[in-house]
Amino acid sequence: MGLFERYLTVWVALGILLGVGLGLAGPAVFQAVAALEVAQVNLVVAVFIWVMIYPMMIQIDWHAVRDVRKKPQALLLTLVVNWLIKPFTMAALGVLFFHHLFAPWVDPASANEYIAGMILLGVAPCTAMVFVWSQLVKGDASYTLVQVSVNDLIMVVAFAPIAAFLLGVTELTVPWETLLLSTMLYVVLPLLAGLATRHLLVRRSDHAVGDFVARLKPWSIAGLIATVVLLFGFQARTIVAQPLVIALIAVPLVLQSYGIFFIAWWGAKWLRLRHDIAGPACLIGTSNFFELAVAVAISLFGLNSGAALATVVGVLVEVPVMLSLVALINARRPTEHLAGA
Repeated sequence: MGLFERYLTVWVALGILLGVGLGLAGPAVFQAVAALEVAQVNLVVAVFIWVMIYPMMIQIDWHAVRDVRKKPQALLLTLVVNWLIKPFTMAALGVLFFHHLFAPWVDPASANEYIAGMILLGVAPCTAMVFVWSQLVKGDASYTLVQVSVNDLIMVVAFAPIAAFLLGVTELTVPWETLLLSTMLYVVLPLLAGLATRHLLVRRSDHAVGDFVARLKPWSIAGLIATVVLLFGFQARTIVAQPLVIALIAVPLVLQSYGIFFIAWWGAKWLRLRHDIAGPACLIGTSNFFELAVAVAISLFGLNSGAALATVVGVLVEVPVMLSLVALINARRPTEHLAGA
């Protein structure tokens, strides 16, 4: 492992501190960057995420993608966890904590909005960042692409009905521009660029792909750190102004993340999935499509609502939690299967 990968947790921690510090020192700069968005998708963050996932897209072998049908267990596991379990456990945890355990510290109206934000996160499985987590656990790039693509297709038809049911509303306005633009920016365009690059490199030599990806890897990690700095810079004032509320929201979100991961982990063990397929399968449901969740929360409840705040807290807790799960999966890599003891 290189210097960046070996101390990734340290770099992320420094990025969090740097982001909060810069956000407090120069809020106008971050407000200007935050304003550079189309359909609730921040273009600067999109560029950094693109830098992160482009190297993984180069590694995708289209012939391997077509072979996924021969080993569909991991895809089925991901779909069951993402759509039949995760939204409902998120809603249940929200009710448990904010209507019962945290009721003495949170007024009922705010509690309902926090629960709504959590539900929106639970119904939006990750699209972009999962490519980063997959790369960090040495996941099968082709299989990860298939898992993300199928989840995106399901999200188009399932997001609104499930979210509406759990939120108890009859009409839910889904920002289709956000959903489609994010899919285009985070999946389609980097995939096309990666396939074109791979085609050119393979024609050059057998090891050209590996050499090129190795040179890009530090840039991929730098993109992750830059994304962390921006996200925490955007929310620096909120973090400082409402530390208790953020901590309260973070508790059920962290429990949900670890809980969903270990449900998928148990399923992967039971199915005896190969490590490079099982790792990403366990991580996809654990992380969230935060752009979509934030956009829907703002459109339904308003920019300064508790629902919008809850979706933002989801962004804040995701990176540290996912890094800990990446470390756990990598600790199991020597075994032939994730199920191995």
